[in-house]
Amino acid sequence: MTENAPDLAPYCPLIDIFRFLLVRLNTEAILQEPTIYRRRKRLREIKGGLGLGDAYSATIQRIKAQGGDKSRLGMEALMWISHAERPLMTGELCQALAVEAGSTSFNGDNIPSMSTLVGCCQGLITVDKDGSTVRLIHFTLQEYLSTSSDIFSEPHSKMTEICLTYMNSRQVKAIPGDRFHQMSSMPFLQYCSIYWGVHAKWELSDDAKSLALQLLQECEGHISTELLLRRACHWEDDRMGFHFPFTGLHYASLLGVIEVVAALLDTGCYDTDAGDFWGYTPLALAAWEGHEEVVKIILDRGDVNPNKRNHFGRTPLSIAAGNGHEAVVKILLGRQEICPDMPSGLGRTPLANAADSGYLGIVKILLGREDVNPHRLDTTGRTPLALAAQGGHKDVVKILMAYEEADLDKPDTWGATLLWQAAMGGDEGAAKVLLERGEVNPDDPDDRGKTLLSYAALNGHIGVVKILLGCEEVNPDKPDNNGRTPLSYAVIRGHEEVVKMLLEREEVMPDKPNNDGRTQLTFAAWCGHAGVVKLLLEREDVTPDKPDNYGRTPLMYAAIKGYQNVVALLQR
Repeated sequence: MTENAPDLAPYCPLIDIFRFLLVRLNTEAILQEPTIYRRRKRLREIKGGLGLGDAYSATIQRIKAQGGDKSRLGMEALMWISHAERPLMTGELCQALAVEAGSTSFNGDNIPSMSTLVGCCQGLITVDKDGSTVRLIHFTLQEYLSTSSDIFSEPHSKMTEICLTYMNSRQVKAIPGDRFHQMSSMPFLQYCSIYWGVHAKWELSDDAKSLALQLLQECEGHISTELLLRRACHWEDDRMGFHFPFTGLHYASLLGVIEVVAALLDTGCYDTDAGDFWGYTPLALAAWEGHEEVVKIILDRGDVNPNKRNHFGRTPLSIAAGNGHEAVVKILLGRQEICPDMPSGLGRTPLANAADSGYLGIVKILLGREDVNPHRLDTTGRTPLALAAQGGHKDVVKILMAYEEADLDKPDTWGATLLWQAAMGGDEGAAKVLLERGEVNPDDPDDRGKTLLSYAALNGHIGVVKILLGCEEVNPDKPDNNGRTPLSYAVIRGHEEVVKMLLEREEVMPDKPNNDGRTQLTFAAWCGHAGVVKLLLEREDVTPDKPDNYGRTPLMYAAIKGYQNVVALLQR
């Protein structure tokens, strides 16, 4: 091997896979030829440079050549596996292939077996070891199927139609919306409910659109609606119930399928400004998900109040700003009726929501408006700057500080200043920006005597501890009302790196007891932090058997707690 040759050792398994696939597929291609002449011809082609892509192409031709239902099953299985939004379970795939588009009933007798599908796909698919998930045999096949546009014709439109046919079947309609346990016989239902809209946004045929309108006319109480809402709202438990009102227009707006939304609006059967069970209008739901085109066509209706609040007091603009949908924010701000500074839940404006979530682009857009007040307090006494500091959004903090007129050292209704909020969040960037202004005292204690350094040490925020230790005003050994120092809190939580940083400071007295006479070694032994015990025992100024006010030594606490490793260290 030459000096500059790459080390291929890490890639040997991948190379072996390629070789195996190529040999396997090409061997099968040769054996499929009916005569000796054709087999020799195929062998010469392989020797002439037939690659993996050609091998895949030859295998797909063999799948198609099977004819009849075998060909259909093989190609549709490859379509579903390669274009699905997530890996499909075996039961899901088998049921998907059993659906007859446009049928009003799902025929369970039409479900193919997994072994039949593997055979129809000529070895291009495989089932995971646990037998639950179906996959393509290699990622290169996924790339091949994705880049070869002539293999499948309008795959997403077909998948949309299959999903909607399945959900419109009498078997699915018969499942009550609050009976999650009855879904076991319909494993394909969850995928259809959550992802049909994703496929529809890629491609939507007239037949699929008709099926979508049919579903949405009966969506209230439909189990697919409950499954969609469960996913959209991040509900963790399996308990479901009827959520009324929730119309087809709400459903389509949440999914963002513009052709379906437009068709529903054209019917004139829906109140465009009606709220759902949580007060979200179709506009608010589209803003929540960032569906720009749906937001536009709803606003163009002219019968919509774009400032309408939901039950949590949030407007569509506030929702879009808090979710980071910059394009939707721009669309909404382009409407004269929009109130860009309207407070929502907790009294927070769109600017406050964007700052709280750290969306710098939206913050800049809103700050560019003359009708936006960057100093407006929410119900907890926090400004957008305070919310950004609390969230540790350094870049947002920087830009808002240029607009801040309030006292940076003024506490909110909970007694926390901007610096406290940044430090407690563990964001050294935001803390540094605030400290550079020189308008706050980083060593001011709270009503319990605890300083920022004590809190940062307690939470193990190494970066914030380092910044605070670099401030001349900060006393690294300042005790609180109980006599506990920053080192005490780092020791109690076992933050070894913070303990090391504090022990490097001359001002820190590692054997200093608190009001109960307990030293840092006592706390470390009591909490069972062997690493911290070692660090303290290495210090000459630490007394290993110093009793507290109750006559108990570090060894006694470790023994009482049953920390044998700490006992062994203290007995040396």
